[in-house]
Amino acid sequence: MCALRMRPDEIDLDAALVRRLVAAQFPHWASLPVTRVTSSGTENAMFRLGDDKVVRLPRHPGAVDGVAHERHWLARLGPRLPVPTPTPLALGEPGEGFPWPWCVYGWLDGRNPVAGALERPGELAADLGAFVAGLRRLDPDGGPASNRGVPLARRDGDTRAALAQLAGRIDTAAVTARWEEALRAPGHTGAPVWAHADLSPGNVLVAGGRLAAVLDFGCVGVGDPAVDLIVAWNLLPAEARGAFRAAVGADDAEWARGRGWALSISLIQLPYYWETNPPLAENSRHVISEILAEPR
Repeated sequence: MCALRMRPDEIDLDAALVRRLVAAQFPHWASLPVTRVTSSGTENAMFRLGDDKVVRLPRHPGAVDGVAHERHWLARLGPRLPVPTPTPLALGEPGEGFPWPWCVYGWLDGRNPVAGALERPGELAADLGAFVAGLRRLDPDGGPASNRGVPLARRDGDTRAALAQLAGRIDTAAVTARWEEALRAPGHTGAPVWAHADLSPGNVLVAGGRLAAVLDFGCVGVGDPAVDLIVAWNLLPAEARGAFRAAVGADDAEWARGRGWALSISLIQLPYYWETNPPLAENSRHVISEILAEPR
C-alpha cells in the first residue's frame, strides 16, 4: 500500500477501526479476521474480511460520493457484464469515529497485473476488449453522466498545467505535440454509452494471465467511451493493442481520443504522485514513454 499520506484531508484507517465498525454494525461477521489489502489506490482503503469479503472505505472527503454511486450501479451493471465484478453485500454507516458511509463487497481472487510483465498479453487484450464492448452494449438510459465522458478539450487547461510542472523531468515538447494531436481528433458523435472510466492496472485482476475481474466502478457513467481505451497504454504492450482495439471496435478518431485520455490522466497524476504514490507515478511514466514511442 502507499506508505505516505497523499492528501492533507486524508484520514487514518487501520484494521482495529474496521473491526470495531464491523462488530458494531454487522455483529454476525464480528469474529472474522480483518487484514489490510496492499493497494496503490488513492480514493479508498480495502480490508479483507474473512476469506470471502472485503471492506472498502473512503480515504478522504472527495471519495465519499463514490461509495453510494458505485454500490448503486454495480448492483445493476455487474451481473450483466462478461467479467466478474465486486458484489455489494452491505452498506455501513458512519460510526466508531469514522465519519462516512462504507461498503462490504464479495472478495474476488486474482492479482493486479504489471505493465511490461504480462503472461498472456494477447489473450488479456481480447478479454479487456470483451469487457469494454460488453459494458458499451448495456442500455445507457437513466445512467449518470461520466465525468470522463467529455470532450478532451475540457482537459486542456489541467493537462498543460501539469506539463508546466513537469518541465525538465520529461520531454515536454514531444509530449505537448502528442497532446495537441489528440485535441485535433474528431469528437464523439454517437449516442452516450457506458464507460468504466478508470481502467488502470490497479482496477484489474488477472489469474493465469487472463482477466479475472474488474474493480472500482466509482467513475462509471455514460458519455464518450473513448476513456476506456486508456488500458491500451497503461497496461497492454504495443503488440497486443491491435487485439484490444479490434475487440472494442474503435475507429481512428476514437483511438486518438483514447490515446489523449491516457496521456492526460498520466500527465496530471505524475507531478501529484511523484513522491506520494510511486506505483502510480511509475505507471504514468510508462504511459508517456509508450505513447512517445508510437509512430506518428
